[in-house]
Amino acid sequence: MNIKAKILTGVFFGFMATAFGFYSYSQVFNKYSLRFLERLITEEDMLSEILVYSVMPNLAVFFVFIKRKEDYKARGVILATLVVAIVFLISFTM
Repeated sequence: MNIKAKILTGVFFGFMATAFGFYSYSQVFNKYSLRFLERLITEEDMLSEILVYSVMPNLAVFFVFIKRKEDYKARGVILATLVVAIVFLISFTM
């Protein structure tokens, strides 16, 4: 497997872990609807809290890849985390 494929695999797992974290935060911990959650982000300025809880599973995925000595996949997880953070900041600050 070449380096680009390994990084893309890490990015995929990073996005999936973020989606799982966001779902867990919005449905399991808070039991809010997505519309209400969007209102909390815009009116109550809870973007940073939601972003932290959404990307928390990426930490576990990152350490799994590091433990298995799959450094390029771990880099992909970091890249996915950065992309998610930038997209959240751009979409909810405008």
